[in-house]
Amino acid sequence: MTQTFKKRVTLEKKNSIAYVTLSRADKYNGLDFDMMEGLIEASKAVRKDRDIRVVILQGDGKAFCAGLDFGTVMKQPLKLIKGFTKYGIKKTNLFQEVCWCWRELPVPVIAVLHGYCYGGGMQIALAADFRMATPDCEMSIMEIKWGLIPDMTGTVTLRELVPMDVAKELTMTGRLFNGDEAKAMNLVTRVSATPLEEAEKLAEAIKARSPDGISAGKALFQQTWTVPEAQAFDIESKLQFKLMRGKNYRRALQAGQKKEAPTFLPRERDY
Repeated sequence: MTQTFKKRVTLEKKNSIAYVTLSRADKYNGLDFDMMEGLIEASKAVRKDRDIRVVILQGDGKAFCAGLDFGTVMKQPLKLIKGFTKYGIKKTNLFQEVCWCWRELPVPVIAVLHGYCYGGGMQIALAADFRMATPDCEMSIMEIKWGLIPDMTGTVTLRELVPMDVAKELTMTGRLFNGDEAKAMNLVTRVSATPLEEAEKLAEAIKARSPDGISAGKALFQQTWTVPEAQAFDIESKLQFKLMRGKNYRRALQAGQKKEAPTFLPRERDY
């Protein structure tokens, strides 16, 4: 069954893999408010389904995402102002949440990049856990073209992947670079003429492991990457203790002892 969100985003579940597709091909999947809201709604639907093991995030047509659709967004000034507002205890506004919602999912997210990946589209891709790109995919931290800076979580995701001088250069020039150069800069995980196939291979490898172990593994590095050692070691122990109390841990252990392929239950909890 395929779900559609805001007539902009589709979610199709196949064998515990969620295919989330930006579906505004006539506009190169440019981000208008419906697209952004649709992506956030799709991420919430993924979170609710504990049978989903991996998300593959992709764009329909000739591009992954050409970035913010300024022509449409600027015609809605009140919504634009609200988009910068943070409500309650949320740490993200609308523009940040459309990227960060994928980082905060308790399952891995693989972005499949082709055609164009500019600005906000690039920041969505950077918030994924893995990125598979075609060699000729055209990319850019493009906000400076409009006199702006990346403000859709790029400050965090860029620093995870590249040195500061590289982040500054890409931000200050807005220059174009392709998938091969992105790989050389560590901005993408793999380069392939068939990135969807690469994403599906990785998804199948992940699916063979405990969904709770995978969820905790994602949480482990997101929570420890920039914290002091003592805090990191504490987080390690707490996550491990939770895993060892779970049914999927026992299934993995028993299968390993019997030298059999394990079968797992849906994810027991969010880590």
